[in-house]
Amino acid sequence: QVQLVESGGGSVQTGGSLRLSCAASGLTFSTYSMGWFRQAPGKEREFVAAISWSDDTTYYADSVKGRFTISRDNAKNTVWLQMNSLKPEDTAVYYCAAPNPDFTIATMSDYYDYWGQGTQVTVSS
Repeated sequence: QVQLVESGGGSVQTGGSLRLSCAASGLTFSTYSMGWFRQAPGKEREFVAAISWSDDTTYYADSVKGRFTISRDNAKNTVWLQMNSLKPEDTAVYYCAAPNPDFTIATMSDYYDYWGQGTQVTVSS
């Protein structure tokens, strides 16, 4: 069965950095684009970043563009989210997700079939 396991969350101060990891198993990782989403308390889950299966296309939410970087290593079945210049509004549970393999890249959560359990990121001012 497909498993996506996130790690790397934690608590940092404004301006700090964190690197989230997502280890995938149970799927042919190299054929899936991957995405990161987040959900803050009382808010809907929102798209953060996505990367194509071949690593040649990335897409970011405007709120994180220039601060976050998504990357992957197909040999390691892992996708990362490097988060720099963190702000209190980045506080949320961050989820790794894999969409339907028909999508080269996807930003809408409805297109994602598999989700990790989430990792908490807390940014204090």
